[in-house]
Amino acid sequence: MSEQMVNGHAVSRLTVHIVWSTKYRYSVLRGDIQKDCRKILIQICDLEGINILKGVVSKDPVHIHIEYRPSQNISTIVKKLKGHSSRKLQEKFPELRNRYWGRHFWAIVFRCWSIGNITDKMVNEYLEHHRKSTNDNDNFILE
Repeated sequence: MSEQMVNGHAVSRLTVHIVWSTKYRYSVLRGDIQKDCRKILIQICDLEGINILKGVVSKDPVHIHIEYRPSQNISTIVKKLKGHSSRKLQEKFPELRNRYWGRHFWAIVFRCWSIGNITDKMVNEYLEHHRKSTNDNDNFILE
């Protein structure tokens, strides 16, 4: 885990915990769909220069703790994560198109918390607790 992101114009340490769910809270993130969702999210973050500090892809919600640059904003990051993953998952798994008419795979809403008064350790312990609170087979760790 890096302490600061440095470029020619800024030194920063911006982290956020983001949570979003599938539309209608259907528990469809299982098996190959879950594995591919994990791969896609990691690819998007790599392409966007976003560091995944910790994350969990469970059968419904996705929890992700990331570090991002000051030139990025949370809404755009979430839009890319949800939009690209939705499109790619529905292309690969046609059964998702049948369940989610209109191609809306993720719920519109997302929740996020900037990490300020709490430590990264506290967030990571929360994510670890969330992972262990459900069957380990139903979660896929992002890292």
